[in-house]
Amino acid sequence: MDERDWLAERFEEHRIHLRAVAYRMLGSLSEADDAVQDAWLRLSRSDAEAIENLRAWLTTVVARVSLNMLRSRKTRREEPLGAQLPDPIVDPADGTYPEHEALLADSVGLALLIVLETLSPAERLAFVLHDMFAVPFDDIAPIVERSPDATRQLASRARRRVQGERAMPDPDLDRQREVVDAFLAASREGDFDALVALLDPDVVLRQDFGGGMREVRGAEAVARQARTYSQMGLVIHPALINGAVGAVAMRDGQPFSIGALTVRDGRIVEMDFLADPERLAQLDLTVLEG
Repeated sequence: MDERDWLAERFEEHRIHLRAVAYRMLGSLSEADDAVQDAWLRLSRSDAEAIENLRAWLTTVVARVSLNMLRSRKTRREEPLGAQLPDPIVDPADGTYPEHEALLADSVGLALLIVLETLSPAERLAFVLHDMFAVPFDDIAPIVERSPDATRQLASRARRRVQGERAMPDPDLDRQREVVDAFLAASREGDFDALVALLDPDVVLRQDFGGGMREVRGAEAVARQARTYSQMGLVIHPALINGAVGAVAMRDGQPFSIGALTVRDGRIVEMDFLADPERLAQLDLTVLEG
């Protein structure tokens, strides 16, 4: 084995971890892969033998690359939540594929990623690295060019924002499924009162058709939307979306939308639907066929 092959093998040992870091930072699978590839290019041009802790070194590189991507993205977007929903990770309703488990640890649902989109790039990096990957603040501080104490405050502000939102679903998948199944049944039957009863009064529905997100708030408004979609002849396939109960809707044999539903205390508090045809065409939905 020559030196480059040896280095590539060592890098591959950390690829899954690096992709998980980048996905939490960026909410984009393709950008996460770009960040990981950038880390490999930088490693291949470095003196690898002088690196004492390769995992920590690579994590820092991916974090820096992701931070630069976020800063560039923020300058291009005007909407406070960003121009699009994060990329969903789709699995069959009966369980998560092993290759997705690292990406979805810590309940990284779409709702949480949307909250992370509202943070400043530095806040997001501090929160992701410290709270999700236990990186010490002393190691994060040079990346965000702040003192360790100031970096701790960044993570604290981010943590308060995350905890203040209802981004974490009930942990019981069976209970989630009961609520979502009841909602879908009420939608098919056009039972407006049943729909409203299953929705939190302050429920928010986000829809990404491409070109920006649209929001609908309130149980009655969201229930009316659900009744409208029930009349479109959609075929609903149960699925796990980022580890939580959701659905993939098909129309005329083609993907129409991917929906992630956040259930808390027996009611749906958030519904996030990706319905951008271009992005749907890029996602691998063959996992639902098995």
